[in-house]
Amino acid sequence: MAETAADSVISKEKDYAPASTSSTSEEKVVSEIDIQNLTIDDSNKFLDEDSNIKIITSGDTPYRSAFTFEELNLSPPLLKGLYVEMKYQKPSKIQAISLPLILDPPYLDLIAQAHNGSGKTACFTLGMLSRVDPKLKAPQALCCCPTRELAIQNSEVLRKMGKYTGITFECAIGGDFTTETHIKKRSPITAQVVIGTPGTIKRRMTEKTLGLSYLMMLVFDEADHMLAKEGFKDDSLNMMKHIGRVTSHCQVLLFSATFNESVKKFAAKIVKGNHNELFVKKEELSLESVIQYKVDCPDELAKVMVIKDQILEFGERAVFNLLCGDMDEMIMSKIETHFEMKIAKVPDWRNEEDFKAAMRSAGLL
Repeated sequence: MAETAADSVISKEKDYAPASTSSTSEEKVVSEIDIQNLTIDDSNKFLDEDSNIKIITSGDTPYRSAFTFEELNLSPPLLKGLYVEMKYQKPSKIQAISLPLILDPPYLDLIAQAHNGSGKTACFTLGMLSRVDPKLKAPQALCCCPTRELAIQNSEVLRKMGKYTGITFECAIGGDFTTETHIKKRSPITAQVVIGTPGTIKRRMTEKTLGLSYLMMLVFDEADHMLAKEGFKDDSLNMMKHIGRVTSHCQVLLFSATFNESVKKFAAKIVKGNHNELFVKKEELSLESVIQYKVDCPDELAKVMVIKDQILEFGERAVFNLLCGDMDEMIMSKIETHFEMKIAKVPDWRNEEDFKAAMRSAGLL
């Protein structure tokens, strides 16, 4: 249940810690690991949480699955971004299934449920980068996120993935701006991909500084929040109306880790009739309740104390990654980057109340 970050990583070169190795030799081996070149070796298996996926395709969709990125006919610069910048080896299962639905004509709308960490961000990011014409200096893909933090995170993924494509992007979010930025924000957006929050995007549409004439793709990330009555439902509908007045050829992608039944039914109403759907079957959703935390520990003894005093009695629905030193921190950073997740931190390993707060978040208290 509790594990160090190093326990989660497999080196490309060899298995560094066989069970029979003595503690002295184990320490020697660990000190020789080249952390910078460690990779997460999941190239031959799909993520378990997406192993039971239900697909509902329109009759217009020639269904296929892609087992390599080359099968998707991606451009060489985009493939270079995937392999060099993102360190991907092959599509995850959710990518293998959803990307052909996104990238193959007739470019039907898609409602997709995919767990955090399954690679869903790469699905719509690849979709946007693939469909954009680099020669056309106008907005062609729009991604709407419920929070500034998520918009910034998605922008960073797009920046890395599209590094060699020459495709431009803008992160349209609210906040405190300098006078120079205010002037820039009043200018028409010429970036080919726009990622932002509902309020800012809606304002740019109203000001007519976000052109919609060439828009080919609209993405709602965390669509359960974007379409929920208590979330951004009105803003989302408003944006879709703005786009609908200008073009009828905009592909809509709705991605979320969860969809309750009411949001799912509403989502099906706002996309075009002949759309595709992709859902993790209900019995798989219990995995969503497994919450991860990271805990900084000053030494190995502190790890033992945390396991003994704080963790063992609480059950199996929370995973605590115990970090000790720069090596563990660097490995955990690689894990977060690889799985596109930010793992919450327990502020103080000695503070029982901090652990109780984490347990309450996991539903264990």
